[in-house]
Amino acid sequence: MDKIQIRQLFDYETCTYTYVLWDFETKDAIIIDPVLEQVERDFSYLKKLKLNLKYILETHIHADHITGASKLKQKTNAEICYGSKTGVEGADILLDDGDKITIGSIELCAIHTPGHTEGCTSYYTENYIFTGDTLFIEGTGRTDFQGGSSDDVYESVKNKIFCYPDETIVYPCHNYNGLNMSTIGYERQYNPNVGDSITKEDFIKNENNKKRPYPKRFDTAVPANLKCGRDSFE
Repeated sequence: MDKIQIRQLFDYETCTYTYVLWDFETKDAIIIDPVLEQVERDFSYLKKLKLNLKYILETHIHADHITGASKLKQKTNAEICYGSKTGVEGADILLDDGDKITIGSIELCAIHTPGHTEGCTSYYTENYIFTGDTLFIEGTGRTDFQGGSSDDVYESVKNKIFCYPDETIVYPCHNYNGLNMSTIGYERQYNPNVGDSITKEDFIKNENNKKRPYPKRFDTAVPANLKCGRDSFE
């Protein structure tokens, strides 16, 4: 059996994926992008498998949901980790580009991938990359708020994510079409936003022409997430 185990969980209201990773031998675990309303589900899953949650990783300051990080920390005493450029208050660990988080024999590398927000961070381990809202399946995250930059997203994907082997599995933070994973090779060939045939000029022009609605929960989610969600539950 592989030493790294991964389970993908889904919040239907916000189409958000949460990931639980653990070392098969030590049972030490990491959770990526937990949603506040799903903390009881996540905690029950950890208990069911007798996992010891060590770290709670966030890919960015979310605008569509409130993080479950602080509530999970309260239940497990796990450490909350964010990218160092997020401006977040209250995280236990701020990760710079290239920093590593280790559980058992598993090592995750933090990759600064700005563009959707200034502080977006992706995480790579053993042929898997968790791309948050930087790279979606056949898409990319929006760049029109929170210090977003079309130029930065393009550079992040092309130079920080597409540098991994084609067989690398891509796990995004969201999907709105029932898809749950992709690969670097597939996205390079078929992603209509940032595939190999798309120039930076075309990408920026396409992003500038998109008209997107204001996120429903932006005004509550962003302030709460800048505090790791700690004032959002009883």
